[in-house]
Amino acid sequence: MSEMVSFENRRNFLKLSAGLGPALMCAAPLSRALAAGAIKPGADAVLIVVDVQNCFLPTGTLPVKKGDEVVPVINELAKKFQNVVITQDWHTPGHSSFASSHDGKAPFETVELDYGTQVLWPDHCVQGTDDAKLAPGLDLPHAQLIIRKGYNSAVDSYSAFQEADKETGTGLTGYLTERGINEVYVCGLATDFCVAWSALDARAKGMTVSVIEDASRAIDLNGSLDAAWSSMTDAGIERIQSSDFA
Repeated sequence: MSEMVSFENRRNFLKLSAGLGPALMCAAPLSRALAAGAIKPGADAVLIVVDVQNCFLPTGTLPVKKGDEVVPVINELAKKFQNVVITQDWHTPGHSSFASSHDGKAPFETVELDYGTQVLWPDHCVQGTDDAKLAPGLDLPHAQLIIRKGYNSAVDSYSAFQEADKETGTGLTGYLTERGINEVYVCGLATDFCVAWSALDARAKGMTVSVIEDASRAIDLNGSLDAAWSSMTDAGIERIQSSDFA
């Protein structure tokens, strides 16, 4: 299946998102109504828990408003899945996506790198720091795989599936394919960046994809949350709630 959201569209999305700084907020649930308790994940389904780390909690270096609220929701959701994958942002010191690596630049401005437009972030989720650890209370003992991303110092990586250059894979596609998993449910932090990009990449690879809205929270840079939901809807990604699971 060809990629359903073009790289150019994602560059435009990043440009829209950046500029004046973050409005750290979450939109009210707007998901299409589903019958409560209708979803029963099977052996071909996976819950991908994206970047639920200290750095993205309200006290972290790149705080997502109410990001800590997803932890108990995800803990309960995970009990309904045989297959769980966790991702971790895992940046090098001085990563190219950090504003501190670019003279005269401030967080949430943009620069043009070899692979396109890059939003510049505060230093966050640096390898081996407490900031990069999984959030306290996240209890997923049966998770089978942790994907660390963003460790290439020259390329950012929002998606669980591939880096921002749209060329370098993380290996997750092969892992899921070899295990016969083609039904993907995505949740975590943040809805409009790493969650959305992971969902879009899974969909582009031909998988059935849903994003669990109340198990995710957004950064929302100048309309990035609405833009992300629009892109995901256009790609055929379902917008669901944790209450939709049996």
